[in-house]
Amino acid sequence: MSMIGQYLRLTPAEFERALHDPDWAAQYAHEPHDRQDATADARVHETDKAWHALDFLLKRRGFPVDVVFGEADMPWPEGEDWGYGPPRLLTADRVRAAADALDAHTPDTLTDGVTPADLAAANIYPQIIWERGEEPDWVAAHWSDLAKYLREASRQGDAILLWIS
Repeated sequence: MSMIGQYLRLTPAEFERALHDPDWAAQYAHEPHDRQDATADARVHETDKAWHALDFLLKRRGFPVDVVFGEADMPWPEGEDWGYGPPRLLTADRVRAAADALDAHTPDTLTDGVTPADLAAANIYPQIIWERGEEPDWVAAHWSDLAKYLREASRQGDAILLWIS
């Protein structure tokens, strides 16, 4: 089974509800996948298996916001697990900070100087592809898509829930 990076944009009202109602948040997080409309699609995003490489590369470049794992725990009782642990949060302010930093961290420079051997040596998931020597260019494509998602979330004043499933 693959580990996939998942994102869900929350309006201020949805964010407030999610803070106090983990059952509602879990249902809402999976609901957009059940509907096939542009509004639902715009609220969710996936980085597929690129999440770990994105984290490694963004930290290496000094990106100021943890857009892969989030920066805050949800104030829920322990035991919430959405796949590989509980979801984490980027507040609307931190989403805005991430969007503000995007121009200095472009997709075309994300993988500069990084080889598949570097990623394999760092045990970056999915390690098998780096061991085969596949280039990390596809990770930059995921960063480009995530950057668009972050910009739109910032423009709308949304917070984001993040998790690995």
